[in-house]
Amino acid sequence: MAKQAGIIKLEGTIGDIAFYKSGDGHMARFKGGINRKRIASNPAFKRTRENGAEFGRAAKGGKLLRNAMQVMLQQAKDPKVVSRLTTVLLAIIKTDTVSPRGSRNLTLGNLGFLNGFDFNGNSPLKTTFPVPFAGSFDRATGSVGLALEAFNPEVQIAAPAGATHFKLSAGVSELDFDEETSLFKSVDSGILPYDNAPVAAMNLDLEITANSPLAVVQVLSIEFFQEVNGTMYPLQNGTYNAMTVVQTDQPA
Repeated sequence: MAKQAGIIKLEGTIGDIAFYKSGDGHMARFKGGINRKRIASNPAFKRTRENGAEFGRAAKGGKLLRNAMQVMLQQAKDPKVVSRLTTVLLAIIKTDTVSPRGSRNLTLGNLGFLNGFDFNGNSPLKTTFPVPFAGSFDRATGSVGLALEAFNPEVQIAAPAGATHFKLSAGVSELDFDEETSLFKSVDSGILPYDNAPVAAMNLDLEITANSPLAVVQVLSIEFFQEVNGTMYPLQNGTYNAMTVVQTDQPA
């Protein structure tokens, strides 16, 4: 494939060349490839069909997770989060040691591969908010906790220029990858001043379904704001906001 140059960007097909827009810009490539019906029926493409089925499950799982976390995710994501998340979920599918190739799935994979995943690759949480915290989850009671140590905003938070305030949020989702359904809850610290005044240790606690039979994913995010005449404005459309997976849990 090649990147389009020039002022006018094309989309569509001209002759044997297809023009399209991607996350990397306006691209062009030759049409072609193997007939779809042949891939679907020819024994020689069995491995291709298996790979395609598992990739499809990873893509659907990523969409399910993104939709579940949409309230928080819309404030902290990068343009390539879809492809990056799909790659991690595909790796999780490949850890399923029970199902045959082509039928491996997220439910039986090691969801722990998601731990530490940053939804905004341009602003990793560990560099933006390097404050120690600990997550906890009691499946029997449905209690989900996130305990953060005391910190000094100006000293320990890498805020962008112009930021006057910030907000911490914790979210948790129960995910049914087989039925493609989810439940989501979140809690936040409220908007806090970005200054030199120490912030006391805090707990961001939630309650989900007791004895849930579903996979659980917990995230932590930080958003930045600028106060102008008493009104809080989100800063730079979320460019510097961070959100990461802090813990996952699967039923035994």
